[in-house]
Amino acid sequence: MTTQLPGLDLARVTDYLAAERPGLLRGELTAELIAGGRSNLTYVLHDRAAGTDPTGENTHSWVLRRPPLGHVLATAHDMGREYRVISALADTPVPVPETILLCTDTDVLGAPFYLMRHVSGTPYRTVDQLTTLGAERTNAIGMAVVDTLADLHAVQPESVGLADFGRPEGFLERQVRRWGKQLAGSYSRDIPGIDRLHEKLGQRLPASPDGTIVHGDFRLDNMLLDANDRVTAVLDWEMSTLGDPNTDLGLLVVYDALGGLDGANPISTTGDAPGYPTTGEQIERYAARSGRDLSQLDWYIAFGYFKLAVIIEGIYYRHTHGQTVGSGFEHIGELVAPLVADGLATLKEN
Repeated sequence: MTTQLPGLDLARVTDYLAAERPGLLRGELTAELIAGGRSNLTYVLHDRAAGTDPTGENTHSWVLRRPPLGHVLATAHDMGREYRVISALADTPVPVPETILLCTDTDVLGAPFYLMRHVSGTPYRTVDQLTTLGAERTNAIGMAVVDTLADLHAVQPESVGLADFGRPEGFLERQVRRWGKQLAGSYSRDIPGIDRLHEKLGQRLPASPDGTIVHGDFRLDNMLLDANDRVTAVLDWEMSTLGDPNTDLGLLVVYDALGGLDGANPISTTGDAPGYPTTGEQIERYAARSGRDLSQLDWYIAFGYFKLAVIIEGIYYRHTHGQTVGSGFEHIGELVAPLVADGLATLKEN
């Protein structure tokens, strides 16, 4: 039994599942940490006694999600919200994993966690991964991302039991204020321009359209795709709520621009792959699918730069305090300054 992964005690998890879901496990659990995550910790659990299907895949595999170790900001890493929205979307066009259980007893792992069924698929995170597929497939994948976002925003919250999942009224004002507080909670160094970007965003709030379910961190590497380039699951719903759908689109545009940040170690470079839809193509596709007015999208893109800068600064803070798990964090702090500069440029404040 694997027992030494940070943040995961398999013996405790095994005992908890035996009590809460009798018959779920057939034998000893093993686990591995999923690489690539920069926030919540994600592990794949395998039941060693379970058989395999004709593809050779273990038929009893699950994914366990829990908050990061150490410095956890208020309102962040809410396992209950993530579990609830995934469960609610099960019968919609938005592909999500099957949820198994939510544990709010912090005596088990020291933090809440939830378990969901493991879904097969590839998370595309780098330009090299997409380049090997060719430009045509890469374009289809990029468009599938936009189509899935439009499908999410078309779901009526009340139809899936999420009418009280958030407060769309005043959403943007609260978001700007919230991420300013998140930044204040992670300050450990001077970041030129970030306070000015925060101030300008607050001064130029656009009028929001009707609220929808928003993912909060929508991007290609938070999705799994099968061999036919179909989306099999949208993951990482920790920041989901009801709010302005344009915030999801603006952040998606930002993520797809990360590969062009000079001197940094991007967390995603897929937008640079030959054939990947341009920003203009993505916006046109989303507008056609959703019918939404995107005339003020520059504000949402600038807000996406600010939000991502704050998220990465929080990761940098945890890394410098020895509270991150896994590799690849050594240069992540270098992303923050370019993100701030691009946010100001988008608002024409550079």
